[in-house]
Amino acid sequence: MYKVGSCLSGRYAGLTGPFCCSPGWAKFHLGSGAVCQKSAFKYRPADLPQMPQCNCKPEEYKGMSKERMMEIRRQNCNPVTSKITFYKKPVFINQGYMQWLWDVDGKRYLDLFAGVATVSVGHCHPKVTAAAEKQIRRLWHTTNIYVHPTLHEYCEKLASTLPDPLKVIYLTNSGSEANDLAMLLARLYTGNYDIITLRGSYHGGSQQTMGLTSNSAYKYPVATSSGCTSTMCPDVFRGPWGGSHCRDSPVQTIRECSCAQGHCMANEQYIGQLKETFATSVPSRIAGFIAEPIQGMGGAVQYPKNYFKDAYKLVRERGGICIADEVQTAFGRAGSHFWGFQGYDVIPDMVTMAKGIGNGFPIAAVVTTPEIAASFGKAFHFNTFAGSPLACAIASSVLDTVKEEGLQQNSLNVGTYMMTELAKLRDKYEIIGDVRGKGLQIGVEMVKDKVSKDPLAPEAMSEIFEDVKDMGVLIGKGGVYGQTFRIQPPLCITKEDVDFFLPIFEKAIQNYMDRK
Repeated sequence: MYKVGSCLSGRYAGLTGPFCCSPGWAKFHLGSGAVCQKSAFKYRPADLPQMPQCNCKPEEYKGMSKERMMEIRRQNCNPVTSKITFYKKPVFINQGYMQWLWDVDGKRYLDLFAGVATVSVGHCHPKVTAAAEKQIRRLWHTTNIYVHPTLHEYCEKLASTLPDPLKVIYLTNSGSEANDLAMLLARLYTGNYDIITLRGSYHGGSQQTMGLTSNSAYKYPVATSSGCTSTMCPDVFRGPWGGSHCRDSPVQTIRECSCAQGHCMANEQYIGQLKETFATSVPSRIAGFIAEPIQGMGGAVQYPKNYFKDAYKLVRERGGICIADEVQTAFGRAGSHFWGFQGYDVIPDMVTMAKGIGNGFPIAAVVTTPEIAASFGKAFHFNTFAGSPLACAIASSVLDTVKEEGLQQNSLNVGTYMMTELAKLRDKYEIIGDVRGKGLQIGVEMVKDKVSKDPLAPEAMSEIFEDVKDMGVLIGKGGVYGQTFRIQPPLCITKEDVDFFLPIFEKAIQNYMDRK
């Protein structure tokens, strides 16, 4: 027999394989394994793959009830938060370790969303946790009016990962704040005002960055930053042009491609759309162009391989600077390179970053050239918390961990394997329209059928999404129409984890097809 709260394993170990039983569940010894018996079981253990082992034993939860949490969420949390639980049946998370999360009942989940691509090296990574504990005992906070070693050690280390001349760093607290600052710098440096972004993009939730964001779900009916213009997103799957050789991904679209070697007609057409934007929608001189190397909230959308090269050239000819929003693609997530923009063989004039930079701790940054940085001296800018000793110690440890544990290479290897296997499901199921991405920035776009490419209905997406969660895996959703499943896990996941996820994802697809 097993004690309440002990971790079980074996063929009959609960809903999704090894997990921790919550207090009060009846335990039965069944010879070859153990099972927690509960009426809420949706799947028989034999239906599901065994969850990979985990050497962490979670603490038994003794805190607030679920009902009380939801009551507080409705009454005291902001209205948007009170509505967002992502699932019909909310997940109440209590503890995390590396690629694993546990809810308050002790159920274990494989986390393939990483808090929206934020947990880069793993939940509560021992090395990063140790760095935080060491720093918090020495100095939590001092402002940048004082010179403290942690800030300068980190800035030097971060700058060493970027190509010349990207060497001047402004630390902030969030991606929205970083992109807000990038907009200001672009306008100060160029003396121009207008900034171009791609449709489907997400660059922040502040009133200023909402102007850059080109996705109605994240825009309020109020005046946002003026001078922001969107151009057609060069989406080679959903857009009007694209073929089977367009993007830098292990998996290409299923569209036919008749382009000659080294010649991409889709890229020419999308660049033509950008030229039309220049001709019709903005002044002859602009402040800049901002784009994610791979769209995150937009659904892991990728562009033709030469799009950034051609777009950057046009922008610079019109006096603008080029900004790479690396909030979701940086720190080895793209696999082949440390920075997403490097996959396009370009060097932007400015790079913004957040999320994975601190493995979940609030820190972000803008990195630019000395010339652009000099324009910031026209007034005095101050940020109370940016570059705190604690934030810098954590971010420094994240950089060390990515390098020491080979997480960029792991992202490339495991991500390529996952995409290749997901492509087999795409070829098998009519409702999987596209699989794309690089490293562990992956999107699976769902459609009603491959001919029309009409987005799968939100209700259908929610059914599949909920099913995957009930079977022990957390993924995300994105896309302009909410039609893309997003897979952006901690970079420490393994092929064994992928092999656990794939049959669960397929079963959720099959379940939906059976219900149609």
